[in-house]
Amino acid sequence: MNFDSLDPAQLGAATSNAFAMMAGLVTAYAFSVIGAIIILVIGFWIAKKVKNAVFRLVNRKGETTLAHFLAGVARYAVLTIVLVMVLQQFGIQTASVIAALGAAGLAIGLALQGTLQNIAAGVMLLFLRPFKIGDYIDTGSASGTVQEIGLFATELKTIDGLYLLAPNSSVWGSEITNYSYHTKRRFDLTVGIGYDDDIDLAMNTLEEIVRTDSRVLDDPEPFLFVSNLGDSAVEVVARIWIPTSDWWPTSRDLTKKAKQTFDEKGLSIPFPQRDLHIYKAEDPTA
Repeated sequence: MNFDSLDPAQLGAATSNAFAMMAGLVTAYAFSVIGAIIILVIGFWIAKKVKNAVFRLVNRKGETTLAHFLAGVARYAVLTIVLVMVLQQFGIQTASVIAALGAAGLAIGLALQGTLQNIAAGVMLLFLRPFKIGDYIDTGSASGTVQEIGLFATELKTIDGLYLLAPNSSVWGSEITNYSYHTKRRFDLTVGIGYDDDIDLAMNTLEEIVRTDSRVLDDPEPFLFVSNLGDSAVEVVARIWIPTSDWWPTSRDLTKKAKQTFDEKGLSIPFPQRDLHIYKAEDPTA
C-alpha cells in the first residue's frame, strides 16, 4: 500500500484499524500469557519443593545417590506436567505434542540402547542394594572397594589402590560377591603335620592359638577337626569366625602364629613328598 497517496483521513483510519487489531490480539492472549507465567512460576516452585521433600525422605536411610536420582525424577515429572498445562493455555493440542515427544524418545532410546542398559542396571543396584559404598565386592570381571554408585557406572578402588570404573550393566549382569555384607566371616586355619607327629598335641596347640586371640569370636564356637589324610601330611583345621572388619589382619596373623608355635612345639609341617621305587631290569643277554 502506498501511504503517500492516502489523504490524512484515510491514513488515520488505517492507523486506527492497526491499533484496534493489536488491541484485539493483546486482549485475546493477555489472559493466556498471564496464566502461563503464573503456571510457570508456581510450577517451578512446586517442582523445587517436591525435589527437596523426596531427597530428604530417601536420604534419611543414608542412600544419597538414590536420593539424588529420585529427587531429579520427581522434579522433571512435575515440570513435564507444567509444560503441558502451559501449552493448553494457548489452545495447543497436547496430544500431538506428547505423541511427537514419545516418538523422539523411542528414537533416542534405540540410539542409546547401551547407555539405557547401564541406567536401568544402576536403578536396580540402587533399589535392591546388593552392596553399598565402602563394601568390598567381586563381580567376576571387577573387584574392589565401592567408592560411588552412579546411574551409568560403579566406581571401585582395587586392593592395590587403582581406580576402576565398571559399567553398571556388567556389574548387574554378573554374580556379585559382597565380602562386607555380613558382620562376621568364617576362616579355616589349616595346618599340615607329619604322620609321625602327635596329632592330639597339634590340635591342642591349634586350639590354644585361636582361643588366645581376642578377635576370634566365641559364637559360633571354634571347631577343630582333622580334614584330610594327605599324601604328605595330616591336615588339622581350626574353623573359626572373625568380625568382617578384622578378617584380613586376623587370618594373616593366625597363619603366621601357627607356623611359629608349631616350630616351638616340635611339630613339623612337611613338604610334599613322593616315594620313588627303582627296579633294576635283568639283562636279557646274561
